[in-house]
Amino acid sequence: MSHQAQPHEASEPETPHLDFAGTTPYEDYVKADVLTHLQHTLSDDPGEMVFLVTTQVMELWFTVIVHEWETAAHALRSDDVPTAVAALKRSVRELEALNASWKPLGQLTPAQFNSYRSALGEGSGFQSAMYRRMEFLLGEKSASMLVPHRGAPRVHAELEKALAEPSLYDEVLRLMARRGCAIPGSVLRRDVSRRYEPSEAVEAAWTAIYAGDENAELARLGEALTDVAELVWRWRNDHLVATRRAMGSKPGTGGSAGVAWLEKRAQKNVFPELWTARSHV
Repeated sequence: MSHQAQPHEASEPETPHLDFAGTTPYEDYVKADVLTHLQHTLSDDPGEMVFLVTTQVMELWFTVIVHEWETAAHALRSDDVPTAVAALKRSVRELEALNASWKPLGQLTPAQFNSYRSALGEGSGFQSAMYRRMEFLLGEKSASMLVPHRGAPRVHAELEKALAEPSLYDEVLRLMARRGCAIPGSVLRRDVSRRYEPSEAVEAAWTAIYAGDENAELARLGEALTDVAELVWRWRNDHLVATRRAMGSKPGTGGSAGVAWLEKRAQKNVFPELWTARSHV
């Protein structure tokens, strides 16, 4: 008589290591206890916690996106396009997560926002140093944006350095010139501490790239940059819509023009010639 097969008994999962001499290795690496105790609300409104945490999450996403774009810029200086494209593609996923941060805030009614708006005082998002570094990397340079940070020497020095360095797009254009594209000397030698202005010659260079092999390295770089530019545009528009819904056309905190200022920002394209060149292909 054959022995009937016994059903396989699943073994108990091993108990994870639970006993540590100090804090857990997870805590040592992530610093979760620090992160989850950074929230100090200034009003009694329960909605302020959501606003504060969401803003802090945005700052963390700004930080990693700056890291990716600086990685891409450094790679472009070394003619390493694959590394630059990989960093840009990662930043696209991070921008998608950043933009999703507007979801908890996008449904705020004026009454809800007003219940803790006074707690912000003169605080405003345009004062974010890490967001300013993002804008500088995109070519949106302005020395006046360093002024709010004069009281924080380390932050001011980091912004001053970012202002004086070529933007991500400057590095792209220098790479294109090294690859034989007709980028004018006036563009290559421009004062990189000033806002980038569109160039018809740069537009023509992108037109030539897009009229050629779409799998060529520069064409793939252009599409990665366009993905970034599109999501930056969406970020600005989502910011505009959330603000318009919460406070209408009232002046913003920190003395900004509020919705009027955001509307102006939303009209601008990042990496402008990548958009206009498409009309000529």
